[in-house]
This record gives sequence, C-alpha cells and structure tokens, in this order.
Amino acid sequence: MKTSALNGNVRHRHRFLATMLGSIIVLIATVGYTASSHNISRPASKEFGQGPRVSLGRNYMATLEAAQPLRLRKMQTVRVRIEDVAGHPVDGAGITIDGGMPQHGHGLPTRPRVTRNLGGGIYEIEGVRFNMGGWWQFKLAISGPAGDDSVTFNLDL
Repeated sequence: MKTSALNGNVRHRHRFLATMLGSIIVLIATVGYTASSHNISRPASKEFGQGPRVSLGRNYMATLEAAQPLRLRKMQTVRVRIEDVAGHPVDGAGITIDGGMPQHGHGLPTRPRVTRNLGGGIYEIEGVRFNMGGWWQFKLAISGPAGDDSVTFNLDL
C-alpha cells in the first residue's frame, strides 16, 4: 500500500511539473510575440503633422484643422478637410476614424466620429482624446466619389 501511494504521489508531481512547464512555455511565447509585434519603427519626421496628407490609394488629400494645438488628456473637436486629387472639396464622404499608438499596441482611448459635414469638404470630428504623450496615428477611412481609401496622420504629442 505504501508503494502504490508513493507511485501516486510521484505521478501527481510529474503531472503538476508538466503542467507548470507547459504554462511557462505558453507565457514565454506570448510575451515574445507581444514584444515583437510592437517593435514598430517610427516614421521619418517628414511623415508627421496635420497634413496635407495624400491617401494611400492617392484618391484624396486630407488635412487636419485643429482650432487649437492638439492636447493630451483633453476631449477635443478636430476638423478635417478632404479634397480630391485635383484640389476640389469632397462633400458627402463617409469617414470613420481609428488609430492608436503603434509602439504601445493600443488604440485610441475614445471613439471619435464625424458629427457634422460643414460643407466645402470640411468635416467635424468629435471625441478626440490622446491620453499620453508619444507617437500617435490618427487614421481616417474615406468613402467618397473617387472610391474607398484611407489616410494616416502621424502625430507626436
């Protein structure tokens, strides 16, 4: 009876150690993946600012027009001017906003959205907030007469 109890304890310890080892391997793999996925190089300084910026598919030109300099930890409203490649204002575009801090691996702390089309290719975006200093990307997906496209503003706040 003592021998079977001893063998049971040994098997239990081996199972426990195998489970712990497996958990440690998963943890190391997860940490390694997370660290490598956020190892993103910062763009050149000429890629920063409020624009004008040409969209990825070269269908639109976008410029952020903040009434005041963009600030940290403040809810703010920003306007964006959208033009076609010939410089004509684009009215009636659908615009969705995304972004975040690529080197930190998180998105925007709020859900900014276009609340008004002011005409002349100018749209008002409310709910913009940057909660910490550093490199931010502010991304606009644009759906307009020239097709679907996107533009990214790199901001150093």
